[in-house]
Amino acid sequence: MSDLVRFGVAMDRALLAEFDRRITAQGYENRSEALRDLVRADLTRAAWDEGAEVAATLTVVYAPEVRELVLRISELEEQHAGSVVSSLLIRLDEGRVLQVMVLKGRGADLSGLAGQLAGAKGVLSCALTPAAALAEAPPAAPRRPRG
Repeated sequence: MSDLVRFGVAMDRALLAEFDRRITAQGYENRSEALRDLVRADLTRAAWDEGAEVAATLTVVYAPEVRELVLRISELEEQHAGSVVSSLLIRLDEGRVLQVMVLKGRGADLSGLAGQLAGAKGVLSCALTPAAALAEAPPAAPRRPRG
């Protein structure tokens, strides 16, 4: 049995028409899936703001000839080894490298990591994107005394 709940939403006709055009252009088959994605994104942002554990991506485009920056990125990945889950490096062209880091942790910590890179010499762009809220670890069960 499905847990889907149907509900009605009142919306201005022009706003709905604009929404329909946008979701059609994005490839959505129906409004329901688009609304579910909007709700998920909002809940992820709320988890981020509330300090819950989240998954995110940090996308950095930089000039590889700035040797200090390349070393700084490596150092930051080591310093934040618990937050940096994976990293992908792609040479876009002669003067630009794109690096995508998959991160997990508290939003403020991930923002701090992004901030350490964003203003560095040689960084052409830096974007931190929340992806999903992660389930909090369940509290540990109380231990029974042995005896």
